[in-house]
Amino acid sequence: MKKSTTYHHENLRETLLSAAISLIGEVGPAAFTLREVARRAGVSHNAPYRHFRNREDLIAAVASEGFRELAKAMHAAAEKQNNAFDRLKHAGLAYVGFALRKPEHFTVMFDVPRSEDLSPEAATAAKEAFAELSLLVQAIQADGRFARIDPQQQALYAWSTVHGIAKLAIAGRLPYHTKSGIMHFAAFVIDQSLANG
Repeated sequence: MKKSTTYHHENLRETLLSAAISLIGEVGPAAFTLREVARRAGVSHNAPYRHFRNREDLIAAVASEGFRELAKAMHAAAEKQNNAFDRLKHAGLAYVGFALRKPEHFTVMFDVPRSEDLSPEAATAAKEAFAELSLLVQAIQADGRFARIDPQQQALYAWSTVHGIAKLAIAGRLPYHTKSGIMHFAAFVIDQSLANG
C-alpha cells in the first residue's frame, strides 16, 4: 500500500502545514508548490486540495497559525509580570523570541501579501496579535505614562521596535550569534524605548 493512501484522517491538514513550513525554510514562501508540499508530506499531489484551494490558501493558513501562536506567546509572557511596563517589555521579548523559534512562520506572516489580503482568517489572527500589544500599551497609559501619545501610534512604535530587532536577527544581520545575545540586546532596546517613551 502506498504511503499516500494512509492519510485519510484528520491529521492531513497538520501534516501538510508542517511540510509547507519545512519547505518555506528552504526555498522561501514564494518558491514552493503544493505538489512539492504533497511529495514531502508523503501524500498524493491531489491530497492538499482536500484542505486548501491553492498555494495562497496554504500560505494564509501558515500565517494564521503564526499570528495565533505569536499572540499566545506575548500574552503568556506578559501575564507573568506584575506591572504594566514589565508586561509590555516581556511581550516584546516574546515577540523576538517567537521570530527566533519560528522564522518560517515569521517570514510568511510579514514577507508575503498582507494578511488582510490572504484570507479573513489570517486578517483576524493578525488583528488579534496587534490587539494584544495595544492592550498592553493602554495599560501603561492608564498608569499615567504615554498619556499624551495616541495609543495606536504608541502601539505601532512598540511593534516597530521589536519587529526591527526580530527581522535583523533572523536575517543574521545583528552582531550576536546566540539567542541569549539577541535577547539581551532586545531587552536593552526595549528598556531604552520605554525610558524615552
